[in-house]
Parts: sequence; structure tokens; C-alpha cells
Amino acid sequence: MDNVDFYVHGYHSIDIGGTTVYITTTHVCLLIVMVVLIVFAIVANRAIKKADPTKAPTGFVNILELLVETVDNLVLSNMGRTLMPRFRNYIGVLFGFIIVCNLSGLFGLRPPTADYGVTLPLGVTTFVMIQYQGFKWNAKGKIKGLFEPFFLFLPVNLISEFATPVSLSLRLFANILSGTMMMALIYGLLPKLALIGWPAALHGYLDVFAGALQAYVFAMLTMVFIKNATDLED
Repeated sequence: MDNVDFYVHGYHSIDIGGTTVYITTTHVCLLIVMVVLIVFAIVANRAIKKADPTKAPTGFVNILELLVETVDNLVLSNMGRTLMPRFRNYIGVLFGFIIVCNLSGLFGLRPPTADYGVTLPLGVTTFVMIQYQGFKWNAKGKIKGLFEPFFLFLPVNLISEFATPVSLSLRLFANILSGTMMMALIYGLLPKLALIGWPAALHGYLDVFAGALQAYVFAMLTMVFIKNATDLED
């Protein structure tokens, strides 16, 4: 097991009020992912500004238009016309961030989503948005739902509400971490001659398929939970 590396390393320690905080692999990989997304956003913004609106989009701009239309249609079909303009940017950024984190393992990084310190804030953010939108659009129904089918179920309903960010974050974290650990065990325990070719198939499943699927599931559940909380019909 000495050859197995789960890519969890501490690079630098910082003392904050007597508490030692470490800069770890997750922080470094998360920074790289953020830089990639920011650079992509800047390049995309410039490409759109330079595009001729009188001509059909081509090349990179055509890809951007396809991405935007796909996200818009996905949000519209799951959240309706009232909520779609309010959440298409959030859902697009959420999906983009998670899928890039998940796919970063293909490039030798440790996926930031394999750390619960990354997935839990995502779940909490979604939880806050669910509660805010629920009370904004359907305050009476939201409060009434806490006491259904009768008032003794209030503790159970409260637990159900607060379980949402935990289930969302744990699902994403556990799936990505399990794939990361499996690949670490394979590369650490098998001889190099036994690693020719076939691990690419595992990367295709664990990083590409599972990574894209978990990003889609997280974004989809976010939309469904917010839509159900608002109880809007349109």
C-alpha cells in the first residue's frame, strides 16, 4: 500500500488564531479549475463581442450558442418560464463548475469534488436557494407543508428539509471519491506493464461518464427542488 497515492498532500501551513490551516491538493486543483473557467469565460466573451450578429455563427461561437441553448432548454423544461430567466445562469455555472471539477482527473489532478469541503458548500448554497424561493413564492404552502399530514410530523419534515444539502453533497462527493480511489489503487498496486491501454476505459467511465452524470444529477435535483418549493404552475 506504500505505492498507493490518493493525491491528498499538504503543501503549506498557515497559523490563524492558534489554529493551523493547511493548503492542500484540493485547494491547488480547485484554483486550477477556477483559472480554466475564468479564462474560458473571458475568451467566450470576446468571441461573442467580435461575432457578426448579421451572419450565422460558426466555429467557437456556434459551440457557445449550442451550450447556451441547451442550458436554457433544460432549465425551461424543468423550472418553467417564470423561473427560467432567474436561474439559467446559476444552473449553467453550477453544471459547468461541477463537470470541469469531475473531468479534471483526466489531466492528472485530484478532482476537487472528491473533497467534501467542496461539495458541502454547493449543497448548502442550493439549500438556501430552495428555502428562499419557497418562502418568496409560496410562503403559506411552505409553512403548511411542515405540518403535514399533521402537526406531530413537524420534526420529521424539518429533518427532511435539512437532509437535502447533506444528500446532495454526499452523493456527488462519494461518487467522485470512489472513482478517484479506484484509479489510485489500480495505478499503485499493479505493475506498470499491466497498465498499458485498458485503464483508459476506466477513465472513460469513472471520469467522463460518471463525472458528467453526477454533474447533471446535481443540477437536475437543484432545479426540481427549487421548482417544487415554489409550487409555480406555468
